[in-house]
Amino acid sequence: MTVRPATPSDVPAILAIHNEAVASSTAIWDETPVDLADREAWFAERSAAGFPVLVAERDGVVGGYATYGPWRPKSGYRHTVENSVYVHPDHQGHGLATALLDALLAQAHGSADVHRVVAMVEASNTLSIGLHERRGFREVGRMSEVGTKFGRWLDLAILQLDC
Repeated sequence: MTVRPATPSDVPAILAIHNEAVASSTAIWDETPVDLADREAWFAERSAAGFPVLVAERDGVVGGYATYGPWRPKSGYRHTVENSVYVHPDHQGHGLATALLDALLAQAHGSADVHRVVAMVEASNTLSIGLHERRGFREVGRMSEVGTKFGRWLDLAILQLDC
């Protein structure tokens, strides 16, 4: 497995991973898949702002991606970032999420601009919560029924890591 910075040529794979999560999980609370132009714009915005976008390859195939970016749009929040880690179901169980999160956190810890990293995780996603907790995140709150997907209400676990 290799974790590396994403390039524009990785955007179609990122799109496939993103849309798979939209269609089949509560990891992303969007209900409508996006198109390539959407992910290209997202990638360009992240890159232009200096935020990392990483991919994990297994057997030469991009199986996951991770990034962090602005947590809230107000300037006072500029030193807090929100992380995201997504792995396609075909590549889960091979350590990609752990490798991606470790590489992402190494960048956050090395940045003078990052004071806190937050993770907003659907509260029943114990795998993601456990992954984050093993890397030092602590749960600081839960919000009940703040989202809906697949005909059910979703709770949000809020985790944070001090950098």
